[in-house]
Parts: sequence; C-alpha cells; structure tokens
Amino acid sequence: MKKADTDLFKLNLLTLRARLRGDVKALADIALHESNNSSMPIHMAELGSENYEQEFALSLMESEEDTLTAIDEALARIEGGAFGKCVECDGVIPKTRLNAIPYASMCVRCAEQKEGA
Repeated sequence: MKKADTDLFKLNLLTLRARLRGDVKALADIALHESNNSSMPIHMAELGSENYEQEFALSLMESEEDTLTAIDEALARIEGGAFGKCVECDGVIPKTRLNAIPYASMCVRCAEQKEGA
C-alpha cells in the first residue's frame, strides 16, 4: 500500500479514535450520573427505566472500547508496515473494506470464516 494511502487511513483512524474517546467519556458520565443519582424514583417503572438506560450506556461503552482497541491495533499495523494485510492469511485487505472499516484486521473471507465458527 502506498504511503499516501496509509497516511490517509492513519488520519481517519486518529480522528475516529478521538471521537470515540469523547463518546466513551460521555457514556461513562451518563452511567455514573445514573448510578450516583440520589433522587429515588417514585414508581418501580421509573427505577426499571433508569436501570435499562444505565445498562444500555454501559453496553455501548464496552462496544466502543472494543473498537478503540481495534483502532489502536490498526495504528500499530500502520507503524509496523503490516496495515492492509490480513492477520489470518496475510492476503491483501481491499481498500473498499478499509474505507468502510478502517480498523479491519482481516479480509472478508477470513472475517466470514471467523464469524461462522
């Protein structure tokens, strides 16, 4: 892959990482605010709704943390010169896939096999 391409992917990954870090912080603030909220709900339904919102925020945080890890790994592959190569078969990951998922570590075939397993 050309250096200009990897530089563009690196910029996209850094931008995405910065945005996700902000999202994770906001979600953490929401989850912590919900758990530290001292006002007791009047109805049991309100309590259930607050618990659901907190669990949902925590679930989103976990998903975004996984994506942040994948982004950091992609940035390391850029630095190591392995970006754009499948970590499973060492084949080339198409640019169309990297444009859609810039932190993709596997080609479509390997990713499908892993998801099917």
